[in-house]
Amino acid sequence: MTLVKAALFKSLLAAALLVPATAAEWSVPVAGNTYRTEPGPGRLPVDREGALQWGDESERYTLYFRLDRPAVLDLSLEAADGASEVRVAVRDQVFSVKPEPGDFQRHPAGRVEVPKAGYLAVSLGGVATNEAGRFGRIRSLVVDSDTEGLTLDYVKSNEGRMFYWGRRGPSVHLNYPLPKGREIEYAYSELTVPEGEDPIGSYFMANGFGQGYFGLQVKSPTERWVLFSVWSPFRTNNPKEVPEEDRVLTLAHGEDVVARKFGGEGSGGQSFLRYPWKAGTTYRFLTKVTPDGEGRTTYTGWFGEKDGEWMLIASFRRPKTDTWLTGFHSFLENFAPDYGALGRKGLHGNQWVRDHQGTWHELTRARFTGDGTARGRHRLDYAGGTDGDTFFMRNGGFFDEPVEIGSWLERTPTPEDQPEIAFEKLPRG
Repeated sequence: MTLVKAALFKSLLAAALLVPATAAEWSVPVAGNTYRTEPGPGRLPVDREGALQWGDESERYTLYFRLDRPAVLDLSLEAADGASEVRVAVRDQVFSVKPEPGDFQRHPAGRVEVPKAGYLAVSLGGVATNEAGRFGRIRSLVVDSDTEGLTLDYVKSNEGRMFYWGRRGPSVHLNYPLPKGREIEYAYSELTVPEGEDPIGSYFMANGFGQGYFGLQVKSPTERWVLFSVWSPFRTNNPKEVPEEDRVLTLAHGEDVVARKFGGEGSGGQSFLRYPWKAGTTYRFLTKVTPDGEGRTTYTGWFGEKDGEWMLIASFRRPKTDTWLTGFHSFLENFAPDYGALGRKGLHGNQWVRDHQGTWHELTRARFTGDGTARGRHRLDYAGGTDGDTFFMRNGGFFDEPVEIGSWLERTPTPEDQPEIAFEKLPRG
């Protein structure tokens, strides 16, 4: 090799070393990964292009994404219509970004070192508005990194309305295997929501079955429901489309219980009781599923505090259905996207089923599963597990320790807590 060629080779090698081969870039959409966090949860003001635009200095918006390893990140805002100033806060660093007027372009914020895998929160706050009284329009957070093998998880696009579902957060389930060869008529379980784990939008579903669900909802700061619903065998989201012969019929309902049709996520019969249930209190649920031998099945739900009286919620008859209890499960979801950054947790215990011959069977195993938001890695803040004789589920809050979807869980048996129910005295409406 001549001296000239050797010098050229060394020059090219040095240049290559200055440009990391593992450099990567991600564009995290604001519309699917951001929440108002100050002064508290509220509407996300995004326009048709998915750009965040606001003008109140008291408001802060937080964007979340997850790293699979420690990394050094360079952050930029993709923003337009600037002539304003935005504060970008991440970990213990604060950067000032001054978007320029005009179309969308990248505006560097700064470099941050993240010491561990998990979720990273990036806070956006306005410092000075433009002439229109806004802090520009922010469409995405651009993340660059030279960290080898780095993977980021977040809601990447709005395909399939994923911005809506992603901001709601992952739904998770506990599926309880039933004893084989038995005609199961009753399902019993207990539910406790720990204090501080009950934000608006939460549905703690205790007694799910193949054709419906039964549990507790948080509707607003002042309103809470006990909800019991049965789907129609006719698949539609519009209850007006359900033919007469496929409609779920309300046979009875308890005092102050509202019974009506529902739609949106399938259609059928819905009942709810406005009831001031409390976090920290244990409630019990009893569901009866009985076929009538003529192609119809009756579903009845009772509810009460653990040591209190039973209340009838409702009794429905579903046509074109001939079954005993199937698909016994619990789930945890958030139905309010603006509250999807808040965590919630439910404790599920003392699961029993009673067969048609009158024998109780305790259920101590459950399979932990998740919805498409979880399985698609759009959100990884979900978990399920056991704490002694109780199962638990968590979602929301952007915590860092997900539990593998499909895991089998087993709680400690509690044979001494077999339900003692005077079935003949249960309220019938």
